[in-house]
Amino acid sequence: MRFLNRLHARLAARARGATAFVSHPEPRTIGYFARGRQMLAGNLMFAGHLVEAPDTLLWDLTPPDDAFSEEIHGFGWLDDLAAVGDFKARALAQAWLLSWIERYGTGSGPGWTPELAGRRLIRWVHHALFLLRGQSPEVSEKVFAALAVQSRFLAKRWQGAAPGLPRFEALTGLLYAGIALEGMEGQLEPARFALGEECARQVDEQGGIPTRNPEELLEVFTLLTWARAALEEVDLKPDQSHTTAVDRIAPTLRTLRHADGGLARFHGGGRGLEGRLDHALAACRNKKKQSDGLAMGFVRLSGGRTSVIADAAPPPSGRASAQAHASTLAFELTSGRRPVIVNCGSGGGFGEDWRRAGRATPSHSVLSLQGYSSARLGSPKWVGMVQRELLEDLPQHVPTQLSDSEDTVRFEGGHDGYVALQGLTHARSLELSHDGRSLQGEDYLIALDDPAKKRFDKALDASRLEGLPFEARFHIHPEADVAIDLGGSAVSMALRSGEIWVFRYDGPAKMTLEPSVYLEKGRLRPRATQQIVLTGRAMEYATRVQWSFAKAQDTAIAIRDLAQDQVDVT
Repeated sequence: MRFLNRLHARLAARARGATAFVSHPEPRTIGYFARGRQMLAGNLMFAGHLVEAPDTLLWDLTPPDDAFSEEIHGFGWLDDLAAVGDFKARALAQAWLLSWIERYGTGSGPGWTPELAGRRLIRWVHHALFLLRGQSPEVSEKVFAALAVQSRFLAKRWQGAAPGLPRFEALTGLLYAGIALEGMEGQLEPARFALGEECARQVDEQGGIPTRNPEELLEVFTLLTWARAALEEVDLKPDQSHTTAVDRIAPTLRTLRHADGGLARFHGGGRGLEGRLDHALAACRNKKKQSDGLAMGFVRLSGGRTSVIADAAPPPSGRASAQAHASTLAFELTSGRRPVIVNCGSGGGFGEDWRRAGRATPSHSVLSLQGYSSARLGSPKWVGMVQRELLEDLPQHVPTQLSDSEDTVRFEGGHDGYVALQGLTHARSLELSHDGRSLQGEDYLIALDDPAKKRFDKALDASRLEGLPFEARFHIHPEADVAIDLGGSAVSMALRSGEIWVFRYDGPAKMTLEPSVYLEKGRLRPRATQQIVLTGRAMEYATRVQWSFAKAQDTAIAIRDLAQDQVDVT
């Protein structure tokens, strides 16, 4: 694959270049203003590595790993500099762009993969006016020539991109080239047809994708809405499968959206770039909501101003699990504009150790048994340009049930991720009141049949009859003020909105408040926070722990949340 990428990159560089824009799609990418300011100050944060390099060309740096190299060659940083948009930001973007063209524009270097070329081409076209303003005709000619090289490379190599987001990036970039660049018009129809075929293969009837990553689903959805808008701007229609995929994904994203507007953080995904989900949903012209049941394997409970989203399906498998987490039955709780209970999130932006830690079950608001994750990481395998551990020993059976009563909505689910070793099925119920003021939960560890009971007995004997230790974790958002109340039998969480939530429990467990982290994209380091941990031991074929989150009685039903969020990237 690497040989073919390099070969076609060199061949593409020999052909005639483009000379102008035929059409110019509207810039739709959104960046981080704060990250752009950090770059101008010489603080470069990519793939979890912070490099302090003021007055240094980006390409003069020695990448600490492949992920760093991939991120800088994808030109996502161009969105951040464009978000700043002043003279200094433009000058830096132009210097880095021209330096890349001089060093790598003829097909050399590590950035010549289909997904990176597509990602790069989209950014260059979106920000063309920002990049070309004030430049000489000779510089503009170099930029057009480099765009043409990448377009021809994509025409030959888009099929080499991994299925999913990488291939959507490659095809959307090729489509943009066919629409925007003089001399590339012949690529438009093949790209339009191929994008439709990929939509039919990758987007299922639930509007989900194989990775089950909500943020990746948003990125795919965003690319599809950009591509559709670009086609319509030149009076062309997208393929029918393309349109169908957009219509299927929109209701699913609404289901995966918390009350505060952010996405649920599962399987390597974050909350989503501020404003991107709103823009994408507004652009899709689809107002439908997901019908009752699962959306991409997740269930959403809502009541009043409260939302609960839980992982209610087996994790992804095979290559789709390269970023997946062992998070089956984990949940997140949000009240109004304020997250309360969260998962730690993806540690990929903070280095490989944090990436691995973030994928483990203890990094999620769910129960783990004997320190094991409900799915295990296998040996590293090449996925694209980087090595990733795929998930192994996955839960295979995850039955779920959703029911609605006069006062509550209830979810019940279970998984067999611990049956093979310990003989125990983990089951969980979540019951949210219709007014959103209380969430009642129960965790069960059950040996369901005779073979399972034999495995449990064997594991119990190995523990010298001391029982199998379990831990139910509830990670608290870092902006909540947390305190232990009632002599250690409850935990209160005061939100910046003024709401107070109280956690209580009942059952054979001990409660502690322990350190945790919140892994948030766009920051320079993980944020310190706390977690509630219920620890106990399974001594019998059935063990149950009950717990609850409820608003304090003196918390108003409706609070006008006026607290301002502060910009902070540390």
